Amino acid sequence: RYEEREDFAVVMQPFFRNTLLPLDSNGKPDLSFFAADCFHFSVRGYAEMAMALWNNMLEPVGEKQTWNNFTHDRLKLKCPNPEKPFLFTLRNSGFRNSDFNLKKTEPSVPYWAVIVAAVAGVLVGSL
Repeated sequence: RYEEREDFAVVMQPFFRNTLLPLDSNGKPDLSFFAADCFHFSVRGYAEMAMALWNNMLEPVGEKQTWNNFTHDRLKLKCPNPEKPFLFTLRNSGFRNSDFNLKKTEPSVPYWAVIVAAVAGVLVGSL
């Protein structure tokens, strides 16, 4: 939708695509990354996600990291490259005049499955 515009870009940042649940030294989920409800992130979890998002924005399209290792290490933060000190988009990643596949793909989950799951969740939750 926006690939022809020169003043605006939308770039998917896939840092969370292949991320696994962080584990503690006993091999159990590390709850320090989650809030009291065990669903939302804690401050530590949000810090990890913010670092992964920042790093993704500094990686060219097609070379973005699709996972996060939850190491809580600030040394893994990337700095802008002096030769390319900008956030990467399709255009400045070199895909402006290429045959990069931009056509729409079918969603992996049918729309009706989302509706059924939402209704089932409300019913189960109310029981």
